[in-house]
Amino acid sequence: MSGENARPDVENLPFAKALNAGLRRAMAENDHVLLMGEDIGRLGGVFRVTEGLQAEFGERRVLDTPLAESGIVGTAIGLAMAGFRPVVEIQFDGFVFPAFDQITTQLAKITNRHEGALRMPVVIRIPYGGHIGAVEHHQESPETYFAHTPGLRVVSPSTPNDAYWMIQEAIASDDPVIFLEPKAKYWLKGEVDTTAPALPLHASRIVRRGTDVTLVGHGAMVTTLLQSAALAEGEGISCEVVDLRSLSPVDYGPLLDSIRRTGRMVYAQEAPGFLSLGGEVAATVMQEAFYALEAPVLRVSGFDVPFPPAKLEGVFLPDPDRILEAVDRVLAY
Repeated sequence: MSGENARPDVENLPFAKALNAGLRRAMAENDHVLLMGEDIGRLGGVFRVTEGLQAEFGERRVLDTPLAESGIVGTAIGLAMAGFRPVVEIQFDGFVFPAFDQITTQLAKITNRHEGALRMPVVIRIPYGGHIGAVEHHQESPETYFAHTPGLRVVSPSTPNDAYWMIQEAIASDDPVIFLEPKAKYWLKGEVDTTAPALPLHASRIVRRGTDVTLVGHGAMVTTLLQSAALAEGEGISCEVVDLRSLSPVDYGPLLDSIRRTGRMVYAQEAPGFLSLGGEVAATVMQEAFYALEAPVLRVSGFDVPFPPAKLEGVFLPDPDRILEAVDRVLAY
């Protein structure tokens, strides 16, 4: 920001730089916060999210690890038992599965196993989703696996301001947090207010007001929903857009309030549709706001196939055309 109205506590940062700033602040405020991952030190990570942090905090707090995701998460669990707050970076979404057993069998269950006496303040950062034209295992959306697992908190910011604050709130949590970072957002710039978080970690948010249809999503899909809403406005259709932000637990309050105003809902996600987060949200909306609905809840998702090669990415991922087609269908009832 510049000019007479510029505020020193507001910066215009790319999403990745906002994450970097949030990590830096958390590490500066708590000596027990440390970072672990493949190539996160001198290189600064594949997406440069941790750039400069090893030089600032040293190799004992920003650790370059072997290529062994199960070992990385297992070590983080041991560090949490010893009183540290480790933040693990998984290099790409598809690489998390070698650590899946450690996350779902150990990390998610240890606190319950010890009747709450042993906390697990571990954050697993996972770049996820499409839009970057990458190869197999580099463009997946595994959020449902983790949201389905009791004992894990799962969040996904969609703006630089949320990235800055949510990573700090995740680190401060005494429960394990799966922190999903939409790769398509890393280079998106936005205002970051460093004075105070706008919302708690697990709060959903209405990002655009409307009267006819509620569009719901998370992560990179929020941008697509906003694009869809802008196009719909040109056709005289008013779309409200809800960013879930938290996938487990889900904050249904703002969403249900929106449904009661608009009477219609379309959920969009990059992940395949079968047994997905969108299905769970749709079922809850049908249960809690049935008499407010003027039409069935519709879902737009990735297809039930492995993520395709880069040339077919545009076919697989929901786009404004597919979302607006669903909008037309719910308005036709």
